[in-house]
Amino acid sequence: MEEVCLNSEPVFDDGDEYDIEGDCTGVDNDDRIGETHLKKEPPRPTVGLEFDSFDEAYDFYNLYGKEQGFGIRVSNSWFRSKRKERYRAKLSCSSAGFKKKSEANNPRPETRTGCPAMIVIRLVDSKRWRVVEVELEHNHQVSPQIKRFYKSHKKMILAAKKAQLPQEPVTEVHTIKLYRAAGMDSGSNGYSSFSEREGTSSVDHSKHLELKEGDAPAVYNYFCRMKLTNPNFFYLMDMDDDGHLRNVFWADPRSRAAYAYFHDTVAIDTTCLANKYEIPLISFVGINHHGQSILLGCGFLGHESVDCFIWILRAWLKCMLGCPPKVIITDQCKPLLTAVSEVIPTARHCYCLWYIMQRLPEKLGGLNGYEAIKRQLNKAVYNSLKIAEFETYWAEMIKSNGLGDNKWLQALYEERRLWVPVYLKDTFFAGMIPIQESEGLTTFFDGFVHKHTSFKEFVDKYDLALHRKHMKEVTADLESRNSSCELKTRCKFEVQLSKVYTKEIFKRFQSEVEGMYSCFNTRQVNVSGAIVTYIVKERVEVGGSEKEVKYYEVLYETTQVDIRCICSLFNYKGYLCRHALNVLNYNGVEEIPSRYILPRWSRDYKCRYLVDHGTSNSIDMYNPLNWYNHLNKLALPVVEEGAQSQERYKTLLQELEALLNKLNLVEDNLV
Repeated sequence: MEEVCLNSEPVFDDGDEYDIEGDCTGVDNDDRIGETHLKKEPPRPTVGLEFDSFDEAYDFYNLYGKEQGFGIRVSNSWFRSKRKERYRAKLSCSSAGFKKKSEANNPRPETRTGCPAMIVIRLVDSKRWRVVEVELEHNHQVSPQIKRFYKSHKKMILAAKKAQLPQEPVTEVHTIKLYRAAGMDSGSNGYSSFSEREGTSSVDHSKHLELKEGDAPAVYNYFCRMKLTNPNFFYLMDMDDDGHLRNVFWADPRSRAAYAYFHDTVAIDTTCLANKYEIPLISFVGINHHGQSILLGCGFLGHESVDCFIWILRAWLKCMLGCPPKVIITDQCKPLLTAVSEVIPTARHCYCLWYIMQRLPEKLGGLNGYEAIKRQLNKAVYNSLKIAEFETYWAEMIKSNGLGDNKWLQALYEERRLWVPVYLKDTFFAGMIPIQESEGLTTFFDGFVHKHTSFKEFVDKYDLALHRKHMKEVTADLESRNSSCELKTRCKFEVQLSKVYTKEIFKRFQSEVEGMYSCFNTRQVNVSGAIVTYIVKERVEVGGSEKEVKYYEVLYETTQVDIRCICSLFNYKGYLCRHALNVLNYNGVEEIPSRYILPRWSRDYKCRYLVDHGTSNSIDMYNPLNWYNHLNKLALPVVEEGAQSQERYKTLLQELEALLNKLNLVEDNLV
């Protein structure tokens, strides 16, 4: 088991688990910049905690007792008669029960009080010990200030005396073990740690999370609580060689399920790191079938180094069963760029255009003629249909404003293939990059995190943020299934996709159908075998209400009905543009070919996904995580149908309650 030191300065060498008897001298935070000190109790025993051995469970409760001020003993044990193997035990307060009456002339006074405080642990899967019962209340006074030498603490005291005492005042320390809660973190062994080969052993040990008082217990307790609530909750903690908590990653079950559906394009949001927020939050964000942002995991990063980014990327992939995305969008963080290329080399890595354009005032705002520079830059980025156009517009901007020596613009130009849309036309982005000046983005935790949000505050707000996002998705699901879309034209394409797309995606596509009427003079300009080239003219707004005519080249393959427009809206957004629709209509095509109707935008996408991917032939029947994922996918259509009406809801609720009772009976028979 990994150990996590919840302060920033270790006292003992690796392997020491207990506080030294006697006083510890605290160090004032003001005197030690960058250090955080914690004077919190070790984690309280809770039902569901698991240990690798009986001794480990005993040591955990013994340490807890020492911190609280009571001793412990094994009051009951249960053994399998044939193998004499212990499979259940009760660890009680040393004041539990009462001593037998003595016949001696001068019997010792009764010291026990019949104290009910105890934990019961049980062997599960023949290899782990799980806490199944807990009673924390004592019927007598307990206090860590009471100097009593309980028998159970003797070996702890001896171990502490063997430790080398520091020669100077030290910070009071709390070292805890990160015991697993019931269920598996990943794979079949359930350990939430990497081997040295999977992780990295060359991290700068001076960089770790700076935790204030109350932060570490809040994070740890949240993880334990979530793991007990749902075994498919995943978390990993990364420690340096001195036991400091360096990086943290976690993903809730809904995020893990969502990744199975929507892992084509993922953005890694490092806004909190770039803006130096108190919490070094990093979020993995995708887009669902309504075009809404969805969380696919997040973490805390101890340092913006290549090694730390590599660790958190590997943790994320481990959580998602090693399935990488096709496209990754990040800011311009160089260490992250290096880490992505090493951990996910097959993904197309791009910079977030919105983030770059947001930095214009910071980087160029002090220049003479800033507004003119901004207009020229926007024209180069958003209006270029061909690479040659971008190069021309960019060169004009640099020359006319004397910006040849501007280092920031030079760096942007050198990396233009990573962020300028005209260089990214062959990449599917699911609408995650803006292609118009008016388009913007918001972070997933926008409104829930500010510059001074603490770790503890964030953990408290995390569930609320996820709940609100989930409710928006549920509401959108219901609206898409139960309400018909208003048609605004007589176009057959509009009618066709009004029955397929979710409501929000249909509205976006509908704007393209309406935009067909701003296009005119569709004409054939070239024929090469089965490929016909068309030019479609469109009046577009520029600079407010002013309009100009733009020319869009559309390639149309007549035998397979393949079509591609130079604007590449289909790759950027996932649905056909007005120019391509015009050419299809011009050629008498009445229905959009199925290859241009992406299933990920369908209102029944999740159910259709299960039909295609939900077979049990490939399920590892020895892996509990795979059990969960498979059952979760199969149950989803049942939930979808149960939410259709009040009558269906009541019927399904009764059936689920009956099924839960049946499963509880199976569990009771195994105890």
